[in-house]
Amino acid sequence: MLTEWLTALEAVPFVAELRNSRWTYAAVNASHIVGIALLFGAIVPLDLRLVGCWRSVPIRTLARILVPVAACGLALAIAAGLMLFATRATEYATLTLFWVKLALIACGVVNALLLRTARQWEASQAATATDTEPPPRLRAAGALSIALWLSVIVCGRMLAFVD
Repeated sequence: MLTEWLTALEAVPFVAELRNSRWTYAAVNASHIVGIALLFGAIVPLDLRLVGCWRSVPIRTLARILVPVAACGLALAIAAGLMLFATRATEYATLTLFWVKLALIACGVVNALLLRTARQWEASQAATATDTEPPPRLRAAGALSIALWLSVIVCGRMLAFVD
């Protein structure tokens, strides 16, 4: 049943046009890369701050600026990634590497949501506390975030070369 659905997805006129159009496919692929760049470029400085870099910069200040950029990047990367997936859905669905990439993305998103919840809780508990040293669990989550998103990028690049 899944194979039939994926085959039907590949046959959708827009998807067929995307698969056969050099320029449209390139534009969608570039959009996917821009989304990844926005996500990773915004999340790494925030994660590095959580790990302990730039202690004089308040985490809340960075988060207020960088979290929306990362969220937009994630949304763009997912939208473009779904279109790229649709062009070879039956092939990608059989690749373990593709499923590993999806699992890593899910872990990265869950980690980000947990980080946001933890930061909000800590802000409500210690509104007057200095913003110099995050607790060990936030530092670990920041390091994990960098590792997860780097792993997603590596898996994605490896998928581009699977025949």
